Amino acid sequence: MVRHHQIEFNSGALVFPGGSVDAGDNEIVARADLYSGGEGLSEADRGFRIAAIRETFEESGILLARSKDSGTPIDARRAGEIADKHRVALNEHKISFLSILADNGLQLALDTLVPYAHWITPEGMPKRFDTWFFLAAAPPDQLGAHDGMESTDSIWVSAREAVEGGDSGRFKLPFPTTRNLIRLAKQPTVKSALDHAKGMSIVTVMPVMTKTETGRQLRIPREAGYDGEVFEVGAVG
Repeated sequence: MVRHHQIEFNSGALVFPGGSVDAGDNEIVARADLYSGGEGLSEADRGFRIAAIRETFEESGILLARSKDSGTPIDARRAGEIADKHRVALNEHKISFLSILADNGLQLALDTLVPYAHWITPEGMPKRFDTWFFLAAAPPDQLGAHDGMESTDSIWVSAREAVEGGDSGRFKLPFPTTRNLIRLAKQPTVKSALDHAKGMSIVTVMPVMTKTETGRQLRIPREAGYDGEVFEVGAVG
């Protein structure tokens, strides 16, 4: 997704769908009838996954959910109907995600998300985030589209194409996005990427930023698996 140019953080950048856990997500955590695949997860972990699914639906229209009655994933037609009926109202805060799930007999498919990375904004930054990245296979035939509010464009590209676009200047890529795309590009298929993620030990990354004569350097843990420890990230803004 390409973030709106008027959004303060990462304006105009190509990013994954995402956002913050809100009070409504925590209300869904307390409603075990509204999700499946949460066994063994802490309340916080369930909240992260619920927020990830909600934000993905808000920003792209893709919905990772199952029918409450049958337990089977909803198909693209059903997902499209729900998006057409509720997505704008949800983005305008006129309806809650909880009510959409309850009224449409849905359960969020928490187990379709695989934890992939955990990044925390460097100390000293004016805005800081504690962010979990997840991988998920896109449901068959759910194509997705940007919301026209927080995001102004949307494309399906491979991780390799996105990295090449960042290198060429076609895309503006935040540093964490770049590093995760480079790592993801090593996997030839969606299945191999998911299998690799399931076997990973996730190391929290909180970059340490230093200024040099030519710009900035970010230092991250080598054991986090990003093919290095010190990275040049351009001129000081």
